[in-house]
Amino acid sequence: MAKRINALDPQLINQIAAGEVIERPASVVKELLENSLDAGSTRIDIDIEEGGKKLIRIRDNGHGIANEDLELALSRHATSKVRILDDLERISSLGFRGEALPSISSVSRMKITSQDEDSENAWSITGDGSQTGNELTPASHPQGTTIEVRDLFYNVPARRKFLRADKTEFNHIKDVIDKIALSRFGIDINLNHHGKKISNYRGGANADSEARRVAEVCGKPFVESAIKISFAAAGLNLEGWVAKPTFSRSQADLQYFFVNGRIVRDKLIVHAIRQAYKDVMYSGRHPAFVLYLQLPPELVDVNAHPTKHEVRFRESRLVHDFIFRAIHNSIADQRPAQEQPTHSVTEAAQYHSQQTKDAFGGDAVATDLVSAAGLASSPVSPNKYSSFSQSSMALPVREQMASYDRLTHGSADVEMSAENGSEEHPLGFALGQLHGIYILAQNKTGLILIDMHAAHERITYEKMKAEFESKAIVAQPLLVPISIAVSRKEANIVEESKEFFQNIGMEVDRMGTETIVVRQVPAYLYKADAVKLVKDILSDLIADGDSNRGREAINLVLATMACHGSVRAHRQLTIPEMNSLLRQMEQTERIEQCNHGRPTWTQLSMDDLDKLFLRGR
Repeated sequence: MAKRINALDPQLINQIAAGEVIERPASVVKELLENSLDAGSTRIDIDIEEGGKKLIRIRDNGHGIANEDLELALSRHATSKVRILDDLERISSLGFRGEALPSISSVSRMKITSQDEDSENAWSITGDGSQTGNELTPASHPQGTTIEVRDLFYNVPARRKFLRADKTEFNHIKDVIDKIALSRFGIDINLNHHGKKISNYRGGANADSEARRVAEVCGKPFVESAIKISFAAAGLNLEGWVAKPTFSRSQADLQYFFVNGRIVRDKLIVHAIRQAYKDVMYSGRHPAFVLYLQLPPELVDVNAHPTKHEVRFRESRLVHDFIFRAIHNSIADQRPAQEQPTHSVTEAAQYHSQQTKDAFGGDAVATDLVSAAGLASSPVSPNKYSSFSQSSMALPVREQMASYDRLTHGSADVEMSAENGSEEHPLGFALGQLHGIYILAQNKTGLILIDMHAAHERITYEKMKAEFESKAIVAQPLLVPISIAVSRKEANIVEESKEFFQNIGMEVDRMGTETIVVRQVPAYLYKADAVKLVKDILSDLIADGDSNRGREAINLVLATMACHGSVRAHRQLTIPEMNSLLRQMEQTERIEQCNHGRPTWTQLSMDDLDKLFLRGR
């Protein structure tokens, strides 16, 4: 016998809805804080007990809830933020579905006390998951709202048993509050756990107070290594902080991205940012950032996920390219500057130069290309601990590497010492070499230390990329075309993307229902694994409608050639050669780190040196 269709009980409906919105105590805090922000609050006080399981109390000084609306506030799909269908196309508030309060009240003992800005008296209402007891009672309360949530999931034991330890749940709450604190710099936020003050964020609307709050959430080292950015184009505006590549992380734990004030975790945004760091960061490392994207509300759909963590952009390619360019250009524009603060010591800085060799040591394709280009490895000095050399030595490199040629031969305009040079340079002038690895230089601020191989590797790589981009990609026909078995979908993509493949120097044709053939590849990738490259490109085209695999593979080869063609460790340079390297560093994009993400230079100020030797004490 078929089961009959029955209308669900309203209480059960609310509890099912709560399962989508309320996952743990942190979910409650997020929803209530967003309501406080939408209410125009300038101060929010949060009290937590037992990691939020026993009590969550949030008090704000917003515009409050009118007494006639309090009962309606506990009803599903009742909201002040959306009235007609067109409002969903331009949502500017954080909340809009009218699900949070009834969902929370259905799985807890909840009390709302509020006085709106137009009333002289405050009122309270309670809810406990049942359909009774939702009566208004007079209360004493200033303008604003206080919401108490007690005994979360008391009536849903299956959900309560999945909650973690109090400390774990509180850490999740703290993470939510940190994100809210970063989203609104002008609001005071106070957090207490068991009556003990945990966080006290003071509001402010100037650059110093914003930097202070970012430091409170992300740490002072992040702020010290961050690049402040501000870009606007095509109706989009991106502002915030991105950490230098040398401040990379082992986890994606310092990544905050806000879209119109809403914290989001979006695959398109993450991809754009990772691409911007592609050339300057170790594989497996993660960038750190606090970024704010503003765009017209009608260009973003925030109604894409029950928790509102994900969004959909109506012009996704425009947004992706805008974010990529803004961050990519900000990193590229970093140059050594006078009075620049000392670089922070990071995990990435502690990698030994052996990582550079390991990164490409097993790449047979790249090695063949390097050999074909006529690059010979530089000989090592018999005494690797020799420190200084005044002799001019010829370094065997190909003539096309103009930057390397200028370095090895020096030039008249840099053959000056710190004593007789009249022109100020951010990296100053060379004093000598340390163990044939580091260059020591003096500038107005103090002592500069340069990893000469890492610095010259970046200089050479950037020049080779510029040379490559300035010319059409040279294609190399294959003596024997390569046939590849693919799926019908992949074969269709090849047929639709012939122009795309041509633009990256490849010729790929469809030969059958599930067969394609590769006829030519870029000359730089003549000995590369064409089958793997094409399959990777097809995977990208299917997933994203675009692919950077071809250019990335070419850049990998150029990076390898730059590594082999750069001045090697233990190579003795003359003072003019060192100064030539310093001048080129000052003009090179992304010079802060080498092609593998290692820092290229650092500075010790006179104050730093005085502290080392206890001067002035």
